[in-house]
Amino acid sequence: MSRPVTLFTGQWADLPFETMCQKAKDFGYDGLELACWGDHFEVTKALEDDSYVQGRWDTLSKYGLTCYSISSHLVGQAICDNIDERHQSILPPEVWGDGDPEGVRQRAAQNMIQAGQACRKFIDARPGGEEHPAVVNGFTGSSIWHSIYAFPPTSQDYWQKGFNDFADRFTPILDEFDKVNVNFALEVHPTEIAFDIASAERAIEAVNGHKRFGFNYDPSHLGYQGVDYVKFIYTFGNRIYHAHMKDAWWGKGDGTVGVFGGHVDFADPRRHWDFRSIGHGDIDFERIIVALNDIGYKGPLSVEWEDSRMDRDHGAKEACEAVKKFDFPSSGLAFDAQFDN
Repeated sequence: MSRPVTLFTGQWADLPFETMCQKAKDFGYDGLELACWGDHFEVTKALEDDSYVQGRWDTLSKYGLTCYSISSHLVGQAICDNIDERHQSILPPEVWGDGDPEGVRQRAAQNMIQAGQACRKFIDARPGGEEHPAVVNGFTGSSIWHSIYAFPPTSQDYWQKGFNDFADRFTPILDEFDKVNVNFALEVHPTEIAFDIASAERAIEAVNGHKRFGFNYDPSHLGYQGVDYVKFIYTFGNRIYHAHMKDAWWGKGDGTVGVFGGHVDFADPRRHWDFRSIGHGDIDFERIIVALNDIGYKGPLSVEWEDSRMDRDHGAKEACEAVKKFDFPSSGLAFDAQFDN
């Protein structure tokens, strides 16, 4: 069978959970990747109330949907970041608290641990009683992202302090994930501790190759940087725990704005790059599917829809159809194997 196609609800958190389920069913999706914001998946409720978890599955099942992962990007961003007023807008009030930066980071880390515990409880309650992998997708933030361009002159020692800070903050989280058999999948992304292949390798090294640290593969964040997004799959094949399907284009605009974005908004026609609905950008999804087959990835293909130029209902339905068209199961034999007989 081809892989299940799911829809990440992060860009739809303004809609009630059941409305989101109904739309996903109408769009043709097999399931949802539930964001831990809005009312789609509430970590504290999931831990404290068994009926809440059952209710999520009851609603998903009502619309013929399933789920393989939850996503805690917003809280994750605050774990290693240099905290400022922007974070208040993305964090739950109990995580933001009084806004003291170190307090925010520590509360965010604790919330991420709880997300892992809630994810395990949620996946264990999946109808059918079969054992399934449990994955929390998310961000890490970074204390050194602001120094991405090496001026004032930046030493490797300076950058290493950032990776050490990441290790100090995330190793305890990964240890707690290990206790409940859950993987953390970082979406490699500018502003995170890992944003390309080299920094992803360094992040793995920082946590001593912790088996619970892996990646939510998303080619859209790599292509416009000039990173080989297919090589990423082969490099980290055994650590790709989840996959986002999202397109982007680059080399566009009028030459006014470069790769760093020019402090202009998404969809500004001057931009060098932008996220696009699947099939409307420059990502080669056929090569991605081949590579995912080569590494034996059997998890969901989750559409993260972010195209400011397109109506989202139209785009989500079209993207679902496109991913199902791109995807195909791997072969169990070589094309010329029949000649052996």
